[in-house]
Amino acid sequence: MKHALSTHLWSNHRLTIALLTKIEQAGIAEVEIFCARQHLDYRDKAQIAELGHWFRDSGLTLHSLHSPMFTDEIWGRSGPHSVIDITEPVKSQRLPMVNEIKRAIEIAETIPFRYLIQHIGVGGEEYDMRKVDAAFTALEELRVFAGQLGVEILLENIPNELSSAERLREFQDLTHLGLNYAFDTGHAHMNEGVETAFQLMKERIRSTHIHDNDGKEDAHLFPFDGSIDWKRTMDLLRGCGGQFPLLLELKERPDAVSALDSVKEAFDRLEEQ
Repeated sequence: MKHALSTHLWSNHRLTIALLTKIEQAGIAEVEIFCARQHLDYRDKAQIAELGHWFRDSGLTLHSLHSPMFTDEIWGRSGPHSVIDITEPVKSQRLPMVNEIKRAIEIAETIPFRYLIQHIGVGGEEYDMRKVDAAFTALEELRVFAGQLGVEILLENIPNELSSAERLREFQDLTHLGLNYAFDTGHAHMNEGVETAFQLMKERIRSTHIHDNDGKEDAHLFPFDGSIDWKRTMDLLRGCGGQFPLLLELKERPDAVSALDSVKEAFDRLEEQ
């Protein structure tokens, strides 16, 4: 399978061309940039221009951009107003959030990318038909906006009552938006289980988020550091004939000497399964 890596691994640090160069030199073919303002500030034209110039001369492909989750630079700790949630039922409050996501999508004007990874709701959010309606309205607008820039929106399964694999299927049946998916192994492990979620989503999977956990905490561990059955998971992923990359979305190991060496080791162990 093609190997890809999310810059989520360094999301507390500013994204630089030095880091991207190291990722390319590690032999990784594609990258997903995690859109957090302390890392990639979608409002900072200078940062975007610098990265865009580097990508034009690079062999590394920007596969996808993870949609912003917060408007601040401290993971939403500045207050509830900083949380970006497209399920907000009040239109006057939801529109600024949609506009924030549009600002991120506009990166495609400088750095072309294929997919935007989008959440429906936030972690632990409860099911509510008003929230479903709000998400439909927001995604309908974002799909058109993104399409004009050559970007496709992928919905990610996350641990809440709106975005399990089963709920995403229901959302598709209800809205007929026809959006495809980013399949997240760690989130599936916390919801229906990896195999059940995969079978519900597999026809529409176009990208992945590969990480591990204990089935309870969304820890974004390296594969084999949690309790996912990776042999069975790799059998499932390989069965789709290369329609998506193996994309690691990890948190930094505090004790790791070299994050990229650990990444390469993780890819090797996954391919051995």
